[in-house]
Amino acid sequence: MPIMIQCPVLAYGCRYYYMPSLKQILTFTLIPHHRSHLLPPSLSASFHLPNNLNRLLTGNCSLFRMERFWSGSGINQNKAMVEHLQHYGVISSKKVAEVMETIDRALFVPAGTPPYVDSPMAIGYNATISAPHMHATCLQILEENLQPGMRALDVGSGTGYLTACFALMVGPQGRAVGVEHIPELVAASIKNIEKSAAATLLKEDVLSVHVGDGREGWPEFAPYDAIHVGAAAPEIPKALIDQLKPGGRMVIPVGNIFQDLKVIDKNQDGSISVRSETSVRYVPLTSRDAQLRGY
Repeated sequence: MPIMIQCPVLAYGCRYYYMPSLKQILTFTLIPHHRSHLLPPSLSASFHLPNNLNRLLTGNCSLFRMERFWSGSGINQNKAMVEHLQHYGVISSKKVAEVMETIDRALFVPAGTPPYVDSPMAIGYNATISAPHMHATCLQILEENLQPGMRALDVGSGTGYLTACFALMVGPQGRAVGVEHIPELVAASIKNIEKSAAATLLKEDVLSVHVGDGREGWPEFAPYDAIHVGAAAPEIPKALIDQLKPGGRMVIPVGNIFQDLKVIDKNQDGSISVRSETSVRYVPLTSRDAQLRGY
């Protein structure tokens, strides 16, 4: 008899993941492979015992891959990845689809990693690159604030993927800024961008990536029309609110164990409006030393 499970929906950066209880996790990891067909479809292809159970609490576990969309086994091109996101309704914006087709995700993931699987992936230093559907979601939330000539800040820019997307959206008259506190990731991200369709914008200094504490933003080019934060903060950093332009928008995961993707709009009078987009699971926004220690 098939196993029936009811569990809350969690977004590992999206609203489509099923979050099992810790008891269910430990139970299912002991189910032999030949009985894995009894698991729900969203779990059967990815359930395995994590090497470090603590990673379940830091968002670095591959357990919650978005199998409901696709496993990635049949996707070997960037365009096909974007088409799948469109097919399943994750991407509805023509502009977002064009940008994600232009910036090849394969240039921004570690060598040997399947680039088009809809899953977050470890990039070293206890950091991850978000799943493609999460990048698409954030690009769509911020689209009106990523128009040509606008300024965008990417906090926790990692391998540089979303920063490169921002640069294409704001164009040569705008400014896209990435901030990352791991120097090795900044150096790697610049090399990644140099191989991408955003290389010219990097050369022209329209796009730049800096070593710094993202919780403090990057005041040099503030105020920003759009701010994206790629790690979960216990509360919204005041420096980022201060650097948000009136009429600007920020998207940031907020929370510890339980997190929500918050959308913050700064009104023209300077007041702030906040709404929750969906439940998510991100690595924490913290100091460089804490991150390198494993939080």
